Amino acid sequence: MISIGEVESIKIHCVRLNKGDDIKNFITNYLAEKSIQAGVVLSSVGCVINGRIRLADGKSIRELEERLEIISINGTLSPDGNHLHISYSDVKGNVFGGHLVEGNIINTTCELVIGEFSQYSFKRNFDKKTGYKEIEITKGE
Repeated sequence: MISIGEVESIKIHCVRLNKGDDIKNFITNYLAEKSIQAGVVLSSVGCVINGRIRLADGKSIRELEERLEIISINGTLSPDGNHLHISYSDVKGNVFGGHLVEGNIINTTCELVIGEFSQYSFKRNFDKKTGYKEIEITKGE
């Protein structure tokens, strides 16, 4: 477990994605535009015309070519990679989710609230134990 300390303040970013936006690409571009070094997704609601998720096996991609409601997006945000999961419900109310990848295209809108921790920096470095880039948390001066 990594514990750095208490968060003194959180800057809140409220954004709206529009029809045709790709969720993952939008978030990546927004972070770069605003120079966000450490963040989290606090809230998300909206819908997509089609979705794409990576499943728990770490490699399989599920393609969803249907209207889906966004139940939640959550995860950590950093300039060198985000770790995001998404949950959807379909027209029958079935809920499913996985790792957010490119190809989740907004149908009408997505309301996204991002919390920025300006006194922290999140970096992602390869971890031999997990085989993935894992978060490294540092506190600024």
